Amino acid sequence: MKKIGVILSGCGFLDGAEIQETVLTLLAIDRAGAEAVCLAPDMQQHHVVNHLTGEIMAGEVRNVLAESARITRGAITVLNGIDLPEIDALVLPGGYGVAKNLSDFAFNGVGCQVNPDVAAAVQACYDAGKPLGFICIAPVIAAKVLGKESIELTIGNDPETAEALEALGAKHIDCPVWNTVVSSRGAVVSTPAYMLGPTIGEVAKGIEKLIGDIVRLI
Repeated sequence: MKKIGVILSGCGFLDGAEIQETVLTLLAIDRAGAEAVCLAPDMQQHHVVNHLTGEIMAGEVRNVLAESARITRGAITVLNGIDLPEIDALVLPGGYGVAKNLSDFAFNGVGCQVNPDVAAAVQACYDAGKPLGFICIAPVIAAKVLGKESIELTIGNDPETAEALEALGAKHIDCPVWNTVVSSRGAVVSTPAYMLGPTIGEVAKGIEKLIGDIVRLI
């Protein structure tokens, strides 16, 4: 059975991994006959957001690994503890945790830095020719780490974020929510998901197609 690593950034779209995108990714992997290996860095998340009010909870502290475990029913491994040669592909769902925890793109834009363990995993898989999947806002990670490779990516059609991807060296391609962009330079696949929405059903179509593309590339 093929193993697909899934890197999470917490739990909840405002400060961690987008839960619906994550669950849809895990479901699509299972339906494709592969095994999901969930991963997350063991680190404090940037901040905690009340998802009912949208307010930042001053003084509250949560851990990215522990929060990610909420979505995976506890089946998760610390990112720097995984043996990457055992993974056949790697996928990153979206959510603001990608831009706040796995990187600081939300605050520094094109001057952002990526968590070293995340960057190392993405680069190692790319160098080994293993497929990489990026969902929603996660293509900013690909653009930052792999920008020099001139890979093609999508975040949907948001002009500001597309400009940021291109400033990092990637080539942005507009894409509807149900579709994917498969780069001609390396096995890199992306889909807009909730960068576009509008419904969980439409988002599911794009994520299922992305996982199908990943499995085919494996």
